[in-house]
Amino acid sequence: MKKTTAAITAVGGYVPDFVLSNKVLETMVDTNDEWITTRTGIKERRILKEENAGTSFMAIKAAEDLLQKRGIEASEIDFVLVATATPDMPVASTAAYVASEIGAVNAFAYDLQAACSSFLYGMSTAASYIESGRYKKVLVIGADKMSSIIDYTDRTTCIIFGDGAGAVLFEPNEEGLGLQDEFLRSDGIGRQFLKIDAGGSILPASEETVKNKQHYVFQDGKSVFKFAVSNMADVSALIMERNNLTKDDVQWLAPHQANKRIIDATANRMGIEAEKVLINIDRYGNTTSATLPLLLYDFEKQLKKGDNIIFAAFGGGFTWGSIYLKWAYNS
Repeated sequence: MKKTTAAITAVGGYVPDFVLSNKVLETMVDTNDEWITTRTGIKERRILKEENAGTSFMAIKAAEDLLQKRGIEASEIDFVLVATATPDMPVASTAAYVASEIGAVNAFAYDLQAACSSFLYGMSTAASYIESGRYKKVLVIGADKMSSIIDYTDRTTCIIFGDGAGAVLFEPNEEGLGLQDEFLRSDGIGRQFLKIDAGGSILPASEETVKNKQHYVFQDGKSVFKFAVSNMADVSALIMERNNLTKDDVQWLAPHQANKRIIDATANRMGIEAEKVLINIDRYGNTTSATLPLLLYDFEKQLKKGDNIIFAAFGGGFTWGSIYLKWAYNS
């Protein structure tokens, strides 16, 4: 009896129309295009400007794009997982709303939050559900409206983040394609280096927390960079070693798009040539949970059936990991 694996069979995506370029940021904070590009690799990012539109707006758009391309009805979906650090609202599940809005009437749904590693963790969750045999079609959406939690007077964070959403469909595979291996980790030491101080159970919202701008992202850039470089590179090299993969066996590296220097360090540690590294950070910035699926969305036509792809991510908490996946179809 052949082992059932979980393969990605379709990809969808959505980015807002509004482009926030480095040139525009120069008029908002004390920074410049050369400084941003040199240190991050980012030239522009997309910002969701639609009134009363949150993360679910983009997640729905990405899901609908996927369903149309795959040619299936939303009612065929068994489970909808929304990986996000910026849910529409506290308590009420963004995923449940997304599932209802797209017509996934036969699916259960929930949110998953592991900062920038959320989509990577979501891939692992989806694969487990598929491999269990209980579910046949699992929709994983990575979506974040980072502009909703960024202080655009803080030049250390406002240059980095953008808004967007990407979606993938996982289905059973009997050809040995799909998710092959994973190595996921977390360490609570990172809690102090990348966070939002207020709005949670420790420090509920108040007039004072709003005045103190404690509902925006705080990042100790140097500490996060140091941990991200070492951990993303380590797990990516480890998963190659564990699966006896050489650099020639790997067709693509799909890294979290946080910083071009972190991406380069990971590729160098793996011995992967630059032309094998999927990069769109220059156009979108760091879209948090959406970076990995947006890479697949942008580069889908270049991916070939049987290609070995290494995914890697690092996020607040700290959370990080790597996944080895065999691509399952030709576009």
